[in-house]
Amino acid sequence: MNFAQPLIPATLIRRYKRFLADCRLVDGQEITAHCANPGSMMGLADPGMKVWLEPNDDPKKKLKYGWRLVEHADGHFTGVDTSVPNRALRAALEAGEVAELAAYKTVRPEVKYGANSRIDFLLQQDGLPDCYVEVKSVTLSRQPGLAEFPDSVTARGTKHLGELANIVEQGHRAVMLYLVQRTDCERFQLAADIDPAYADAFASAYAAGVEKLVLGTRITPQGVEVAGPLSRE
Repeated sequence: MNFAQPLIPATLIRRYKRFLADCRLVDGQEITAHCANPGSMMGLADPGMKVWLEPNDDPKKKLKYGWRLVEHADGHFTGVDTSVPNRALRAALEAGEVAELAAYKTVRPEVKYGANSRIDFLLQQDGLPDCYVEVKSVTLSRQPGLAEFPDSVTARGTKHLGELANIVEQGHRAVMLYLVQRTDCERFQLAADIDPAYADAFASAYAAGVEKLVLGTRITPQGVEVAGPLSRE
């Protein structure tokens, strides 16, 4: 998945009201960018960080920049836009590039299911059980090489795990897919200390037959692509 417009570098001044970020462009101009991430962004919103912004000339948008990446001091990247994983994953699923799900040829995004919810992807194929795939963007890293989810309490995520367990009970296949939007991590685990209820809900869902899939990403200022599986702890 390539970005629609070439990204430009900037320096983060501050993130506030969850969806706003003041940044300084290389020419010194200060602008406000849209931050498409409702999470805590722990470790990713410190003033002075190098960020990458996507400009736009859409007259319907009040903000003319969208915050897409953080570039770390070691040259690694983290994707902060939570809409990117589904776009990148859809392209990978349709191309059959996710080996564990490649047998499914029909990919339907945002299908209603459960109690007033929408599954990120419903995969279908003759002769196979329907496969419900819930996607979570992973950006937290508190230890070198280790990615964690969630970065804050997520009641919505806990609800989704219960609904996936119900899907398995109905005879379908359910996959909890964690897409790690960091290039500096090789391992993944749940952040049980941040949200014990989510960790407990995952353990119950996993015991009920919900599958766990953790995939990495290749990230550059040009775009984001789904990479292979990460090791799990």
